[in-house]
Amino acid sequence: MKIAIVGTGYVGLVSGACFAEMGTNVTCVDIDINKIALLRNGTMPIYEPGLEELVKKNVREGRLSFSTELSAVLNEVELVFCAVGTPPGEDGSADLKYVLDVARTVGKYLTQYVVFVTKSTVPVGTARHVKAVIQEELDKRGVDISFDVASNPEFLKEGAAIKDFMTPNRVVVGVESSKARNLMERLYRPFLLNGYPILFMDIPSAEMTKYAANAMLATRISFMNEVANLCERVGADIEMVRKGIGTDDRIGKYFLYAGCGYGGSCFPKDVQALARTGLAYGYKMSLIEAVEEVNNRQKGILFDKLSEIFDGCLQDKVVAVWGLAFKPETDDMRQAPSLVVIDRLWNAGARIQVFDPVAMDEARLNLGDKVTYCTDPYHAVENADALILITEWKQFRLPEWKVIRSRMRGNVIIDGRNIYDAGYLKAEGFRYFGIGKKRE
Repeated sequence: MKIAIVGTGYVGLVSGACFAEMGTNVTCVDIDINKIALLRNGTMPIYEPGLEELVKKNVREGRLSFSTELSAVLNEVELVFCAVGTPPGEDGSADLKYVLDVARTVGKYLTQYVVFVTKSTVPVGTARHVKAVIQEELDKRGVDISFDVASNPEFLKEGAAIKDFMTPNRVVVGVESSKARNLMERLYRPFLLNGYPILFMDIPSAEMTKYAANAMLATRISFMNEVANLCERVGADIEMVRKGIGTDDRIGKYFLYAGCGYGGSCFPKDVQALARTGLAYGYKMSLIEAVEEVNNRQKGILFDKLSEIFDGCLQDKVVAVWGLAFKPETDDMRQAPSLVVIDRLWNAGARIQVFDPVAMDEARLNLGDKVTYCTDPYHAVENADALILITEWKQFRLPEWKVIRSRMRGNVIIDGRNIYDAGYLKAEGFRYFGIGKKRE
């Protein structure tokens, strides 16, 4: 079976490599000539554990290739997956420009039946627009060529994307014809053989499933952050509360960790887009809007804590920041809480020393000369008045606290992910501040 995947970001490149690993012949397409050149040379444009090895293996074995022209491979494939970006517009709604550009290309060059599969996260009704654009281009050419559209949303976690793809807890597929369903069943047959469920449904339901899933997870995060902020004020401990509610089978233990807010390419964008979709259909999604509001406020909580500790005077204070990516195991800084914290520190006149195991190059693009880039965690705390942990990379979990205490000028630790033992740090001479913990 031959397929094309348009877009070589997280979704497209991971999907292409994993489908190839299952025996499918895959061509990954991207209009970015430099990116395709890098991929052909074995250089990954993104950091994702295990991806480089998987890509190189399947290129070497002839199942994975790269192209800058969809038209060159369009009529050799049975399925075209669209995995291009859908960035938020000024009003928060998903920008479908790139998706519709792909659809337009398909309509311009199609000569035989194909299924256009939307893998990008798109609002309900996008498949209808895609279908209309393809048909419009076919009509301009005066040709009658059948095609189908389908929705196959991704549920990949950055940092664990390959595992999520190869061992999914479910695969969601929206189709409107038996022919399209049969092709998708053939493609996903290896997953069926391994016992992973494939849920076939109508296309609008598949499109909504992705937004609903991310919005639910984001809601749990914002809910716990709200509870955590109240815990601090009433003298409760959010970690005890988390265990207390997480053992309830009706609630479960996942996504109940308080912290300094969520970021990345999915949750912020998808929550906004779902709220805007509601408005477009005359329905105000008050809960979803509140989730976004809470998260935006939570991203500033670490700065607020630090400002309070130093009585609002951060001018020339040296602040070490550990972790810049929005989560561990990725270099992605899109909508990362670190960007908000560092921007506010910089505006307050603080001197900022940063370290992230993977995201330093990305940080230079986002932060410029606002910060000092350090070679390791201990370099970052040199002469620091305070240390802020933002991203809970494993190497930050058990540092040499005596070394840190000897290198720091001050003794303030702000734990944005609640990974440290407050009692131990206090015994080592630090002033510890977490999220949702009892205040000093």
